[in-house]
Amino acid sequence: MSRIGQSPIPLPEGVNVDVNGTLVKVSGKKGTLEFNAHENMEVLNSDGSVIIKRTADSREQRCLHGTTRQMVNNMVLGVSEGFAKELQIIGVGYQAQVQGQRLQLQLGFSHDIYFDMPDGITITANRTEVKVEGIDKQLVGAVAAKIRSFRPPEPYKGKGIRYKDEHVRAKQGKTVGAK
Repeated sequence: MSRIGQSPIPLPEGVNVDVNGTLVKVSGKKGTLEFNAHENMEVLNSDGSVIIKRTADSREQRCLHGTTRQMVNNMVLGVSEGFAKELQIIGVGYQAQVQGQRLQLQLGFSHDIYFDMPDGITITANRTEVKVEGIDKQLVGAVAAKIRSFRPPEPYKGKGIRYKDEHVRAKQGKTVGAK
């Protein structure tokens, strides 16, 4: 029995859920998201909440039950509040700035890196801080991970791009031994 899948999803004020077969459409003040649920999952829209039920008790359906519930819950949270990831840039001369729909990164390479913002994502940069915002949790996380991958933090000096709350363990480095 999925404990996560059993719990109903409360709908905040201003969020509408439309269920058409397996297609779930969630709309709110920040936008609209769609999700195509598995054919063995039943999405029921009752007054003020959404309930996910499975049609049978097979292993596959038990696995999909909690996942489907969380996908719909993330859509409800996204259209009502939105999601954000914050990145920190550490290093001498490392900086970021937004130019229209592009993020320009100077990360110590011989050239600047230009990253085009995908649809539904807004990026703000303040030299050493980058904030990725959007209504789709998966897309926000993927864009933040892509930006981090341009220069991941290295363990010796800690230079690079890291998440705001990420802790990077420092290695000691070389030591000169006496003979």
